[in-house]
Amino acid sequence: MTGETRLVDVAAAAGVSLRTASRVLNEDRRVASATRDRVRAAMRELDFIPDAVARSLRAGTDTAIGFVVESIADPFFAEVIDTVEAEMAQHGRSVLVASTHRDPDQEKGIVRRLLQRRVGGLLVAPTGAPSVELGQSPCPVVLVDRPVPGLRADLVDIDDRQAAFDAVTHLTDHGHRRIAYIGDDPQIPTSGARLRGYRDALERAGIPVPEDLVTTSAATTTDAAAVAHALIDADARVTALFSASTRASLGVVPVLHSRHRTDLAFVGFGDFPMADVLHPGVSVVDHSGARVGRAAASRLLARLEDADLPAAHLRLPAPLIARGSGELRP
Repeated sequence: MTGETRLVDVAAAAGVSLRTASRVLNEDRRVASATRDRVRAAMRELDFIPDAVARSLRAGTDTAIGFVVESIADPFFAEVIDTVEAEMAQHGRSVLVASTHRDPDQEKGIVRRLLQRRVGGLLVAPTGAPSVELGQSPCPVVLVDRPVPGLRADLVDIDDRQAAFDAVTHLTDHGHRRIAYIGDDPQIPTSGARLRGYRDALERAGIPVPEDLVTTSAATTTDAAAVAHALIDADARVTALFSASTRASLGVVPVLHSRHRTDLAFVGFGDFPMADVLHPGVSVVDHSGARVGRAAASRLLARLEDADLPAAHLRLPAPLIARGSGELRP
């Protein structure tokens, strides 16, 4: 069937009254979970397409969710977005995505416009700057990947500092002392935490930080590739590299292969396609966008069901996946 299906058809298929089907459509918490599941299953089976405009006018808010990210081109956020869209679609909600490109002013403008559109909730991967707009949001807000200073809100993230510490400790435990760091601007909360984790691991191993091997300007894949070429050309006695983002890894790994330097140990922050089939397989911190996306979507849906839930900090695991490149010795 198509979008011509009416709500009364859904109610009949689910064996409930039209009023109950309407309550499920408008996410009324008073409907029993078993009944709600039966109605939603009927909606999917009949390919029922609700009138979003009419629902927004009745409820005062849209069923759409706003998602504000750094960049939709970033591999990590692309996976988060894809997962959030799939999760929200199961609950009859669409997702409006916008990129800030790390600009706090642009972030403020995007949030303001989404709130003016009366979205039902917001997922935000913030720039890290204080935000009056988010603090005054009339709809639920869940922060993704990083906090906002002074804002008490639900937060879904990982322990970036600990994950980086574990990755670099893995390299020092395999005998490496000259370990290059290839990362982004440390003013970005996640990047700064990963750099601190790198320094912590070297300090724990009694190794002076090789400042000549620390790069914090690899904002793009191209930047990271240039850094990898420079390290190889300089013959800096580097024996291992730690890439602090998936973007950077996608620049570094092809260089190591094209320059026939897969003898250099490597651990990347974040997995990527084909990492497990290269030789050697690429060892990574499993910063799973799918895991983060599911947790963020679930938390926002829970808050939409119960606005009085206390703010929660959901810190997800980010284990090290050892595939070979991080286990090479000097």
